[in-house]
This record gives sequence, structure tokens and C-alpha cells, in this order.
Amino acid sequence: MRTLVTGGAGYIGSHMVRALCAAGHDVVVVDDLSSGHRDTIPNGLPFVRANVADREAMVDVLRGRHIQALLHFASRIEVGESVVNPRRHYVGNLAAGISLMESALDAGVESVVLSSSAAVYGIPKGDPLDEDHPTVPVNPYGETKLAIERMLAAYANAYGLRTVALRYFNAAGADRESGLGERHNPETHLIPLVLQAALGLRPDVTLFGSDYDTPDGTCVRDYVHVVDLCEAHLAALDHLERGGAGGAFNLGSGSGHSVREVIEMSMRVSGRPIVVRQGPRRPGDPPRLVASAERAMRVLGWRPTRGALETIVTDAWRFLRDHSGRARAAPTSP
Repeated sequence: MRTLVTGGAGYIGSHMVRALCAAGHDVVVVDDLSSGHRDTIPNGLPFVRANVADREAMVDVLRGRHIQALLHFASRIEVGESVVNPRRHYVGNLAAGISLMESALDAGVESVVLSSSAAVYGIPKGDPLDEDHPTVPVNPYGETKLAIERMLAAYANAYGLRTVALRYFNAAGADRESGLGERHNPETHLIPLVLQAALGLRPDVTLFGSDYDTPDGTCVRDYVHVVDLCEAHLAALDHLERGGAGGAFNLGSGSGHSVREVIEMSMRVSGRPIVVRQGPRRPGDPPRLVASAERAMRVLGWRPTRGALETIVTDAWRFLRDHSGRARAAPTSP
């Protein structure tokens, strides 16, 4: 299948490009390199440096390459940033997403798989969360993801565009055999932050709240391996190609791990001490956020096989250790 990946030089997008190539897809990558890394794109693979909001550039590549399926990863991802500077998310996520989907319709793209987020749910009313949980985002990041989901559903109904929205919980881990892993700058995700502290790239890691109603007082999250996420996208593409119904699907391991568990596992895997600094709660942090991925398993035939916390942390640690020369940590604690 002729497939275009937006944000294909980013963390999840770069893993997805490798998975698509391995599965025999004819892949084109689009990335403006504002946060992605050119060296993640395999040599010889068609690459267009462009912003997805550039209608002329996107229609040219979509039409010129006769793209059948679009996987949309290009996005602002920092939840905290979306609160203090919401225009970057409404412009960079929502407005750019609308422009991209207009280009896709104009170019005759048949299928779209959206990188969405559990942030569309807001504060959970219980767990595990399934797709019928109310969608009440509590930050602009989640609002933009939900708006694009709703737009895709309307386009599917009106124009016959085949669409799936995949709601990630906490993407983590690395495909170290491909030399890929998390290289955000600044880094905001827990596992790489903790491992950077273990490696000495930052002095400590901050524990934001220790009095939640959880077994050890710290927040509990569902971590899903990035390679499992890629397999879910392949399953979604195949599902749409076979004429399956679109919609939203949660992607998670179905297991929750606390912040303290992540820190303890990181010390065990790395064999190094980690300095932990106590901080206050962050506004809007729910005590628990754990997925029910039963719909994705039942409808898409997807099964996460790398969901063990030790596997995720080990893969992330080996990538960071082997590529620490490229890692850049902020000068102060997160």
C-alpha cells in the first residue's frame, strides 16, 4: 500500500516508518523537523520536509505519490505547554490537522489513521477506561485531539473517507535494534526522564505528589510499548483495507504502574541510584489512568506483547545508554 507518514522523523512516527517498510508498504515521510530527527529516516526513503499545514506541498506529495493511506503523527504533544500557550496547539494540532485532511480529500486519499490520545477522556470516572467513557478533555491538547477525531468521523460519514483514531495511553520503550528511541528536547515523559537521571544526564527526578489514593501514593499510569503501538497501526490499516468499520480504539497494556514502581524498576534495570526530589501535585493529574484495550483486541485483532514494565524500561535504558551522546537533558529538574 502507498502510505504517507506525517511526523515520520519523530519518536513514534520513526518507529512506524520502519514497521511499514518491514511489512512491505511503499512509504513516504513528511516532517518539518521542528522536533523530529532527520537521521531516523532510512536512507533512500522518499522524504519531504514540509509542515502539514502547507496545502500546496501536501497536495503535491499526496497526489504525486498516489498515496492511498495517511498515518498522521505530526503534532504538538506537551500537555503542560498546551495550558500555558494554547495557541501553539490549536494552530499546530487542530488548524494544521484540518488543513491536512482537506489536502487528503483533494488528493483522493482513501484511509486515515490518527495518532490520538487518552487525554480526550479528561479526568477518569473509574478504570480501566473503555471507549464509551465520556470524552471531557481538561487541557487544550486533549481538546485538539478530540476535535480532529470528530472531524474525521464527520468526513467518514459525508465523504466515505475510511478513518480510525488510536487513543494512546503512555507510549514508552524503544526499538533499539533499529537505533530508535525517545529523543525529545525538552523531555517530558517519565521513563526517559528517570533513566536520564540514572545515566547522570540530569541531577534528579521530581515526584509530583505522593498522597494520591493509590497503593503507594503516587499516580498510576498504563505504559504501552512503542513497537506494540506500531503493530496496532498496521492492524488498523489492514482493518480499513478489508472494509472494517472505523472509529476510536484505546491502545494500552491494561496494567497500571505507579511512578514509584517506574523509578524502582529503572534503578533495578540500570543498576544505578536515582535521586528523587519531592514536589507538589500537578493540577489535573488523575490518580489512575489505565486502558481497556478490549475493543482493539476484538475488532483489530491486536495483542500487546511487550507490555511488561521491565521490558519497556529495559528497551528504553539500552537505547539511552547506547545513544547518550545524542541525548540532551534540560539543565534543571523537570
